[in-house]
Amino acid sequence: MPLSDLKADQTELVVLSVLAEGPSYGYGIGKRVAALSEGDWKIGPGQLYPLLSKLEKAKLVKTSWEEVKRDGADPDAAGRRRKWYQLTAKGRQRLAQRVDAHRRAAAVLDRFLSIAGAEGATP
Repeated sequence: MPLSDLKADQTELVVLSVLAEGPSYGYGIGKRVAALSEGDWKIGPGQLYPLLSKLEKAKLVKTSWEEVKRDGADPDAAGRRRKWYQLTAKGRQRLAQRVDAHRRAAAVLDRFLSIAGAEGATP
């Protein structure tokens, strides 16, 4: 299932989960989502950055900037800036709520799947 098929709260859960591993920047978050999902899910900049902005405004993440220089670049030349995202205590709380809600919903769905599996096994 493409990540775009997930609901907004599920996408938030995925991004907050990646940030629970430690601070990251946007491109790194996208790469980690793809890696953890074994390539099944991808999140593009058009979806990721508006979500990160929303999380920042809600104080679920805090940001900092880093100047990144290319290898071999002039040490006096300015590098490009990279924005890092880090979970706040409020963000960790939201992540715990999202995980709990997901687990409860999955438990309910599993009840239906066990019925479907039992019926599907009968010819």
